[in-house]
Amino acid sequence: MTLDNSPKTETSFGHPAASVGHAAGGPGERPPVRRGALAVRLIITLIILGLLGAGLYGFNAFRAKAIADFFANNKPPPTPVALAEATMQTVPKYLTAIGTLVASRQVTVAPEVAGRVLQIPFESGATVKAGDPLVQLNDATEQADQLAQRAQARLAELNLDRYRDLRRSQATPQSNVDQYQAQLDEINANMKRTQALIAQKLIRAPFDGQLGIRQINVGDYVTAGATIVTLTDLAQLYVNFTLPEQAFPRLSIGQKLLVNADPFPGRDFDATITTIEPQVSADTRAVKVQATLDNRDRALRPGMFANVRVVLPPQPNTLTVPETAIDYTVYGDSVFVAVNQKTPDGKDQLVVQRSPVKVGDRTQNRVEIREGLKPGDRVVVSGQLKLANGAAVSVSDSPTLVPPATLPQN
Repeated sequence: MTLDNSPKTETSFGHPAASVGHAAGGPGERPPVRRGALAVRLIITLIILGLLGAGLYGFNAFRAKAIADFFANNKPPPTPVALAEATMQTVPKYLTAIGTLVASRQVTVAPEVAGRVLQIPFESGATVKAGDPLVQLNDATEQADQLAQRAQARLAELNLDRYRDLRRSQATPQSNVDQYQAQLDEINANMKRTQALIAQKLIRAPFDGQLGIRQINVGDYVTAGATIVTLTDLAQLYVNFTLPEQAFPRLSIGQKLLVNADPFPGRDFDATITTIEPQVSADTRAVKVQATLDNRDRALRPGMFANVRVVLPPQPNTLTVPETAIDYTVYGDSVFVAVNQKTPDGKDQLVVQRSPVKVGDRTQNRVEIREGLKPGDRVVVSGQLKLANGAAVSVSDSPTLVPPATLPQN
């Protein structure tokens, strides 16, 4: 057995060279990969990836330009809106306040003396006249006392006449005549007292009015001051309200005002100021005012809530717009003003511009404009929700929106 001590050689990759007995390219061996081929493959791959990226970028750029051209050439049609002009007119002026309706005469009917109820000649809610009987209390004792006092009075009169005759004949002294005169006067005074007690036990209506709900029944024993029924005169009411002290110089006796109550929406009742409190409240800095209202049709009732408008001299030459034209936001009030502009192709186009305004009083579905508009400006009164500053609009044939006369109630 011999050893091969011949020197071994290594390839350029560090592997031992093939032995002499094994021919290159023999079975089971791969040919070595050349560096030039790897570089070519890498370059081709990079070129392909670059072409794909360039194509994708070009496609996205083309799509973006196509979308931009589409929207540029397909503008939305003008928004249909309703327009109205800002006009000058005479505006009525009011001082507004919150008031309460109060009956001019209202009492709680109550007895002056205690007693048992014998009769109740009225029904709840009835209308009565002054002096009509309402309740009869038991007055049998007083009636008996009155009969006895009448008998005593007749006897005292006879004795007095007899002693007057005797005095004329000088048969009796004047002191006897005076004594019987005093006795007769005392009996008459007692009779008047008894008659007053009898009258107190027949309770009558103190004035014309409408009764409330009866609080007693026949047979009840009522004490002095116990509630029997309420009586209210509805023919005339008072309207009590307050105004700030700044309004004091603008108030006067006889001044007209309009009253509106919730049960009668849209209906105004005429009233006249009859009393102005001479003092201003130190707590609220407000002045109390009372007006008188004719309520012979019995429409209103005491205790109702009232919206009060004190009529002031009207203000002429006031700029107004419809109330629906005002856009109320937390940033301020504004309107959309319609103006004509030229389009790039030279055509006239109606567009809107938002204009901030300062509003004043509201009356008859119109609003006073103090700043921000001039007479003749056309403002949008319907369709503002779809508008933006500079939006194109067209005049709609639909009628202008008008606030309802009455609001729906739950």
